[in-house]
Amino acid sequence: MKSSEPREGLSERRRSVAARGAELAVFEYGPQPGPGVPTLLLVHGYPDDHRVFLPAIEQLASSHHVVAYDTRNAGASDVTGSPGDFSLATLVDDLFAVLSAVGAAGGAGAVHVVGHDWGSIQGWAAVQDPRAAALISRYTSISGPDLRHLSRWMRARYRRPRAWPQLAGQLLRSWYVGAFMLPVLPEAVWRLFLTRRYEQLAKRDVGNDPVRGLALYRANMFTARKWPAAARVVMPVLVVVPVRDPFLSPDLVEGLETWVDDLTVARVDNGHWWPATRPAEFAALIRN
Repeated sequence: MKSSEPREGLSERRRSVAARGAELAVFEYGPQPGPGVPTLLLVHGYPDDHRVFLPAIEQLASSHHVVAYDTRNAGASDVTGSPGDFSLATLVDDLFAVLSAVGAAGGAGAVHVVGHDWGSIQGWAAVQDPRAAALISRYTSISGPDLRHLSRWMRARYRRPRAWPQLAGQLLRSWYVGAFMLPVLPEAVWRLFLTRRYEQLAKRDVGNDPVRGLALYRANMFTARKWPAAARVVMPVLVVVPVRDPFLSPDLVEGLETWVDDLTVARVDNGHWWPATRPAEFAALIRN
C-alpha cells in the first residue's frame, strides 16, 4: 500500500470507506457540498491511482467539492482476503459505496461522475445501474468504453467486410489485453523495467499498482456473462475522445447514440492520458 501526499497548496481530506472485501482510500478537496457547490467524483484507470487527477484537482477545487478514490486494485486502498474480487459488478458497488460515504443524496446533490480508462469502464456500468438515477446527475467518459458496447461494436464490424479495417485497427490497439491474460510474464515485465519506464513518463511513482491492477483484466475480459446488466442511459453523457489514443479507436463512439439518449462527443487532439497531460483543458471542459 502506498501513501499519498497532496500537492503543495492543495488541502486534502482523507477517509476510509468499507466495501465488500476492501477498504477504499477516499480523498476530498475543495469546499463541502452545498448550494452552488457541485460535487465531482473522479475515478482513475490503470495503472494509476487517484493522483493522476491531482493537477486538474488543483484547478477544480476552488469551485467544486472534488472526490477521488483509489480503486480496490490501486494506491492506498486495501483488499481483504485472497485473491480478492475485482469483478465489474463489485467495482460498481465500490463506486456507490463512495457516493454514499460522501453524502451524495440525489436531487440537487447528485454527482457528476468522471471516469478515465478503467475508471470510465466502471462509470459506464454504474450509470446503467438502477441506483444511478438518484445519485448521479451526469457522466463524463474519457478513454474507456462500455464493455458491452465494445463487444457489440466488434461483432457488428466482424459481420461487415467493409468494416474489417476498423475492427483490425482496434484489435491491433488492444494487443496488450491478450498479453495481460498470460500468467507470470506480465508481472515480470512490469517489475523488471516497464514500471520504471512508466513512472519516468508519468512523473509519479506507481509502486506495485501495475501488477495489482492486472486483476482488472483477468477478472473482466472475456467474461460477458458476469458483467452487470445493460440498460438505456438517460442522463447527460459526455464522451471525450483523445484522437491520438494508442489504445482506443476514435471510431468506438459509433453506435452509442442508440442507447445513450443525451450524448455529446468531444474530440481532443491528444493521447490517452489527456487529463494528466493537459489538466487545464480537462478542468475547463468539466467546468463547462
